[in-house]
Amino acid sequence: MDHFTGKIAIVTGAASGIGKALSGQLARRGAAVTIADIDEEKAREAADQIAASGGLGGLARAAKLDVSVYPEVRGLVEETFREHGRIDFIFNNAGVSIGAEIRYATLEEWNRCLDINLKGVIHGVQAAYPLMVRQGFGHIINTSSIGGLVPWPMAIPYITSKHAIFGFTASLRAEAADLGVKVSAVCPGMVDTPIYESMEYPNYDREKLLNLLPSWRMTPETCARKILKGVERNRAIILVGADARVYWGLYRISPGLFLRLNRLMMRVLRKKGKS
Repeated sequence: MDHFTGKIAIVTGAASGIGKALSGQLARRGAAVTIADIDEEKAREAADQIAASGGLGGLARAAKLDVSVYPEVRGLVEETFREHGRIDFIFNNAGVSIGAEIRYATLEEWNRCLDINLKGVIHGVQAAYPLMVRQGFGHIINTSSIGGLVPWPMAIPYITSKHAIFGFTASLRAEAADLGVKVSAVCPGMVDTPIYESMEYPNYDREKLLNLLPSWRMTPETCARKILKGVERNRAIILVGADARVYWGLYRISPGLFLRLNRLMMRVLRKKGKS
């Protein structure tokens, strides 16, 4: 039997990108999936697309959810638990970013990044973890980033949130192990998702920066397959993508060299991306 057949899963930030791909693959593998997103219309479209694709062993339903508001997260988790009597997986995946040098970032942008990225994960865990402990099983999967493992300029509010998510997740894994709950951190490299187009780029030319993005970015579908493979194996860190493995390996071997490469990247961005 497939690892996900008959299981109950919640995926946040699931109306597009990695979350949408995860939801589709979970449903195809027989799970009942809640596609949770602040954009209810797109969440419903994603659920309809999954249903229309045919041959699914599982189910998909849409739910409007602002992960920065804890009562909403708790309400969805408790509703799912009451309906099914269990929660097997929660993928705390919702996230936003800002492509700005820190000298240009505003406090409002900082707060938005931390409220959605970091608090969204905290809220998901706070709502689901006690239920999983009570039932004696479950798997929490928190989306960090390769930027949660290594330093990365031009997105420091995002990077700050992802470092915090990784530390939180790694620490919770140790606490949860003897209570029957598995915990994993997902650390993808560059994935071709709408996050780049939706980002703000203060004092930079959006089109110039987008044109600098590499063409070899992984598809969300490939990323989702690799994530689910890591979940099946209960990996503590699910590194996704050759670039993520190279960056992580290089940083561990030579932090100084990695810093020099970051400085070089900033020089290129300032030269080619400025308005």
